[in-house]
Order: sequence, then C-alpha cells, then structure tokens
Amino acid sequence: MIALTGLFVAAFLAATPVPFQSELVFLGLQAAGWDTFALVVVASIGNTLGSCVTYALGRWLADQRDHRWFPLNPVQMARAEGWWGRWGLWLLLLSWAPFGDMIVALSGVLRVPFPVFLVLVALAKTGRYIALGWLGAAAFGI
Repeated sequence: MIALTGLFVAAFLAATPVPFQSELVFLGLQAAGWDTFALVVVASIGNTLGSCVTYALGRWLADQRDHRWFPLNPVQMARAEGWWGRWGLWLLLLSWAPFGDMIVALSGVLRVPFPVFLVLVALAKTGRYIALGWLGAAAFGI
C-alpha cells in the first residue's frame, strides 16, 4: 500500500508546477511485480488530480492579470488566446506531454468549463499510463 501511495504522490506532483516525474516510479513498481491495472488506475487518478490543482492555479492567475508579476504580458496573453482559439479544447489531450502543464494552466486562465477540462485531461492522462504500462509489460516480459 505504501508503494501505491508513493506512486499516487509522484503522479500528483508530476502534474503540478513541481518538477517531478512519475514514469520511473510507475515502471519500477511494475518491474517489481505490481499489477499493471492497479498502477494505471492509481497513477491516472493522481496525475489527473494534480492537473486539477494546476488548473485551479490558472483560474486564480486569471484574476491577477493586472498585476506586474503576472507571468504573461498582454502581447503574450493575446498570442496564447489566439493559439487556444485556433486549436481549442483538443489541446488538453496533450496535457500528458512535457509542456502539458502550460496547457492545463492556460485552460484555467481562459476559464475552460471544469467538466470539459476534467474529461479531456482524464482521458489524456489515463491513455498515457495505459501506453506506459503496455511498454513496461513488453520490456519486462510481463
């Protein structure tokens, strides 16, 4: 149980602005014989909840646009809004990628409806861990 809790924490942190990777923890537990399905479920839930925190930070940042320390100047914000307008919600399916935290935070800043956000991010995060589990099973001969 401690191992799965560790995976949950690793996956959660990996989806927040905290620099962390969960893939090594996932693959390490898989190599140690843990059930791949359980690993996928725990990691997916942790990573999705971590993305919810990043989304909430984005929502909070949206109210701070007029402050000097806001991370995007008006030109960058207009560019981000145009980028979002062109590619839309489907960008959230890339929330698993290395730059995914920026997409998640931007979706909060741009006030994407939370239910839509949650479905797309959960699909993306779960798909990533399914693929990782499949690759790990092939590599470890499971």
